[in-house]
Amino acid sequence: MADIARTDFLERLKAHKDKHVIKVITGVRRCGKSTLMAMFKDYLLQSGVLPSQIIFLNFEDYDNFELLNPKNLHDYVKSCLYEGGMTYVFFDEIQNVENFQRVVDSLFLKQDIDLYITGSNAYLLSGELATLLSGRFVTIEMLPLSFKEFSSVFGQNMSLSEKYRRYVEQSSFPYALHFGNDKKEVMDYLSGIFSTIVLKDVVSRNKIADPKMLESVVRFIFSSIGSPVSAKKIADTMVSAGRKIDAKTIEKYISALQDSFIIYEAKRYDVKGKLYLKLLEKYYAVDTGLRFLLLGQKGNDTGHILENIVYLELLRRRYDVYVGKLDDMEIDFVAQNQEGNTYIQVSATVRDESTLARELRPLRLIRDSYPKLLLTLDDDPVADYDGIKRMNALEWLVG
Repeated sequence: MADIARTDFLERLKAHKDKHVIKVITGVRRCGKSTLMAMFKDYLLQSGVLPSQIIFLNFEDYDNFELLNPKNLHDYVKSCLYEGGMTYVFFDEIQNVENFQRVVDSLFLKQDIDLYITGSNAYLLSGELATLLSGRFVTIEMLPLSFKEFSSVFGQNMSLSEKYRRYVEQSSFPYALHFGNDKKEVMDYLSGIFSTIVLKDVVSRNKIADPKMLESVVRFIFSSIGSPVSAKKIADTMVSAGRKIDAKTIEKYISALQDSFIIYEAKRYDVKGKLYLKLLEKYYAVDTGLRFLLLGQKGNDTGHILENIVYLELLRRRYDVYVGKLDDMEIDFVAQNQEGNTYIQVSATVRDESTLARELRPLRLIRDSYPKLLLTLDDDPVADYDGIKRMNALEWLVG
């Protein structure tokens, strides 16, 4: 199966080509960062860039083991620089290089280097790198396949609803498509991804002594998507089940899971007071297939799965996403960008009149004129309720 063109991400790389900023591509393991860089490399070659102008290094490839030493890496890149023009340097999974920050900073000082780096952990953009390169890098936060990208593989002969069923159950990780409809193969593949993230990216880096407890925390968060969660609530649940852990340790686990992009946090926003709140966040899984892997059929919660997918799509569309609070009511998402807010309610179905009324009520109480959406899986015509647009969520996802 050919690689899916990640057009939106590719266009963002093209927009920053030859600009004197470091392009930092982050995202969960196996979401397609390496493939994106390879696609961009092909674009450069098709645009007339010579092969000798490109240095492409993957630091998970054992052939590059000696280059994990920062001095060796720096010397190697210097020896390969193209004379009389731009050299395009790609560092894939740069976090595997010892003291990579110093190498990146030194190369950035050279005028004829266009530098692209990827990493599978958010700490890449914290600490020393952020200090050294403040204002000198742009971040492209990558996610696994969107529903639109996933759907493009199957053509017009399959209904949107069938594509969505496969998307939810098979995973949005690009390589999972290679297993076709073989659910066991997909689950084995996802199990490998999860083990790598938890053991390699979280346990070892954060020196976590109890991996089983960490996995229990992931299960709890995955089972609670769409519901407010606190570290204290998780700790209390674990303790009541006879497992000893405190809220501070849970906070450490959650932070590490966020850094590895396996979960995402949506903070709360007070719509009336226009205040960002610090309590009762919600968390969403990077991939619903991983959620099925850990929860089995208990994870088959149509409404919360849809909410999770809408949340990730809003991130892809480069919104800042919050959970809205309006008096004692909740709005699923307040999506913010430079143009203002978009208010979104998500429900599996609103064909029951009382459910429709409940979902519309908080949107109707918002007094500004920003867009208001109600997204459902109902295969009904688009409707308008005094400026609130109700539409099929799948059409919105591919629109």
